Amino acid sequence: MADAVAHAFDSGRHLAVQAGTGTGKSLAYLVPSLHYAHEEDACVIVATATLALQRQLVERDLPRLVEALDGDYTYAILKGRSNYVCLNKLAGETALIGAEDYQWMKPHLDRVYEWADETDTGDRDHLDPGVPQQVWAKVSTTAQECPGASVCPHGDECFAEKAKAQARGVDVVVTNHALLAIDATSPIDILPAHDAVVIDEAHELVDKITDVSTATISVMALKMAATRAEKIVGKHSDGVDKLREVTGDLEEILPALPLGRWEESTPDEAKAPLAGVGDALDAVYTELSLTEDDAEGDPEGYAEKRSLMSHVQTLIDGLERMLEGSDADVVWLEKDLRDERRLMVAPLSVASVLADNLFGTNTTVLTSATLALGGKFDAMARAWGLTDLPWDSLDVGTPFDTQGSAIMYLSRHLPPPGRDGLTDELLDELEHLILAAGGRTLGLFSSKRAAVEATEALRPRLPFDIYCQGDDAIGALIEQFAANENSCLFGTLTLWQGVDVPGPACSLVIIDRIPFPRPDDPLMQARAQAADAAGRSGFMEVSANHAALLMAQGAGRLLRHVSDRGVVAVLDNRLEYKRYGSFLKASMPRFWQTTDPDTVRGALKRLVAAGRTR
Repeated sequence: MADAVAHAFDSGRHLAVQAGTGTGKSLAYLVPSLHYAHEEDACVIVATATLALQRQLVERDLPRLVEALDGDYTYAILKGRSNYVCLNKLAGETALIGAEDYQWMKPHLDRVYEWADETDTGDRDHLDPGVPQQVWAKVSTTAQECPGASVCPHGDECFAEKAKAQARGVDVVVTNHALLAIDATSPIDILPAHDAVVIDEAHELVDKITDVSTATISVMALKMAATRAEKIVGKHSDGVDKLREVTGDLEEILPALPLGRWEESTPDEAKAPLAGVGDALDAVYTELSLTEDDAEGDPEGYAEKRSLMSHVQTLIDGLERMLEGSDADVVWLEKDLRDERRLMVAPLSVASVLADNLFGTNTTVLTSATLALGGKFDAMARAWGLTDLPWDSLDVGTPFDTQGSAIMYLSRHLPPPGRDGLTDELLDELEHLILAAGGRTLGLFSSKRAAVEATEALRPRLPFDIYCQGDDAIGALIEQFAANENSCLFGTLTLWQGVDVPGPACSLVIIDRIPFPRPDDPLMQARAQAADAAGRSGFMEVSANHAALLMAQGAGRLLRHVSDRGVVAVLDNRLEYKRYGSFLKASMPRFWQTTDPDTVRGALKRLVAAGRTR
């Protein structure tokens, strides 16, 4: 893999690498990244999916690697501004906290003030123990809120600015997908100038770019914008008054508008109210821009104005996309659990954005444990926009003996899943499998409802602790599951990725059904229809690829160390009977397969017995 990455950098050809757990992929891309950057006097961006992996690279992998290589290599970490304590916020102590929150917040704030005098980085990750998010929000700022280092009275000491300065001129800058996505979609350079990019956990890239490019318009957001604007421009504001008036008009009309995707164009009855909202927002933006420039005298007020202007511009841009009705966008109306309606607009595809703004300017290496869906890289390459560009692929395999270490159990005898919840037959199957495994089960369910239903049904029937997503924070639940060897952990999509529990505590992974996307998801619907119109299979390109990616990630939770043994049980007979089943199975690890429940239970019981004799 390291040779392939080095060749990609030298040749300018993009590279997709599938590298599973235990292959050492971090070192395989870090070594050539450091060498290339150092030799070419260039910079390589390494983007990870999580802050935790960022920390691992910067605090463990890179220091050890630089020491081992004995070279003059440099690196830095770059996070979003909100990850650093804001000295300007700290200086305005009296404004940080309301009387109603004073009692519980003040001890946390006092500790932050003391830490801020000692820290060299101001990085939230270096505050140990941490503080609640509500507290951190009082002592940090966003890019939109920041008045800018040139006018901030604490600009010379700003921790975020110091981090940006440290990232300039180094060989490798470690960041996350969010900043990479913003950099790729914004006209402003967020990241330092660079020549190459490495994207770890690249299977998440499309979703991250989509999230950054999605706009939301809601009545609540418009009302809050009006309230914030009034505090800045005063009560006698034509723009604010107009915004409140047209927001009321929109609030009245929204319940009568069709939920779901607006396929043809914005409904006629919505065009005038939305255009009115856009005009009112333009007026508010103009009034904000005409207010006195008070950056030096009132930096907090200036920061609030900057933040609001940015927010208003985002709303304006979103409305323009909704009214234009471009074929490149998908517009829909949805309602949340509180029955509040929201207008959404998202890109039909992000392939062109990535092709133009990322791959078109930088040699890019994309790596993950799950890229070869159905055994091929084509699906991911199409979603990324790589197909018309020079690119190569590589599957480095796995250090695990997948055939000898794990069984994939396909429950062919169970009835197909329906819409009425878990069947009695499936619950019985769950009970028998978990009993045979002695607990030690990670249950991956396709919905929160199914996870809760299984938990409530099985707790009285099993002698093991069952932790369910929602009972506590995800991190705490995973820690409890790992520490209590005979326990079970049930949950939904959050658990399909990122759970790393090596050893006997996770000997059985259960997947209740194939995780196809919701059939009423407007964006998925639109992407499937676009694929069909282009002569491809919308179902395979969207629904099957979505399910294959999740099933590959879910099955990957089982083997996390070369000594691990266990079973992945898929309790959905469509994997055996439907034509797309072979595609899904080809996307998953190559475990030894069986449809015999007795064989599986016997194997699980032997694992339990072997564990007891150690």
